Amino acid sequence: MTSPGGLSAETAARAAELVALYPQRRSALVPICHLAQAADGYLTREAMVDIAEIVGVTAAEVLGTASFYDMLHTTAVGRYLVGICTNVACLLNGGEELLAHAERRLGVRAGGTTTDGAFTLEELECVAFCDRAPCATVNWRFFGPLTNEGFDTLVDDLTAGHLDEQVPPHGTLNRVRRSGGLAVSREKVLSERRRQDRDRAARKSAAE
Repeated sequence: MTSPGGLSAETAARAAELVALYPQRRSALVPICHLAQAADGYLTREAMVDIAEIVGVTAAEVLGTASFYDMLHTTAVGRYLVGICTNVACLLNGGEELLAHAERRLGVRAGGTTTDGAFTLEELECVAFCDRAPCATVNWRFFGPLTNEGFDTLVDDLTAGHLDEQVPPHGTLNRVRRSGGLAVSREKVLSERRRQDRDRAARKSAAE
């Protein structure tokens, strides 16, 4: 049962589908975290409680896992999460200067969110877009190389909604849901998982 303010019925149903793909329920933890983040823009406390129940771990374990990964957020961020890379390739091509300009343009320091809740600014390590340095990400969509003027145009276009098709709200990794189904039936997946559970229990019993 989902908690008030936690996973919606639709998200909980999709989470159940994900669980069925894995031999152990807890293996679905990170994918389900992404589902929850797509719904709310970040992982709410209530959502983490629901996820813990679904995958059979504690809420503290969900929080510990989510706080380890940069792409998962446990506090609210803006509609657009803007990251400026300042690693070597970008650094040598003006990444730090671009970050300073972004801070001035948005009126926040790296790690901050604009007062209207539209933009959160981050300083990033390498995002593997080195041939387009200096580069930026917006909700993990890549842009570069960027000049200060190019960054201003990017912010203006995002604000005006000109990039809505390219850049969905934060948390949405993929707007196209797979429709082809599994290569094997769900029943076969569940049967195999039950067999593995029995084998694991037998090995544990023998060891004791």
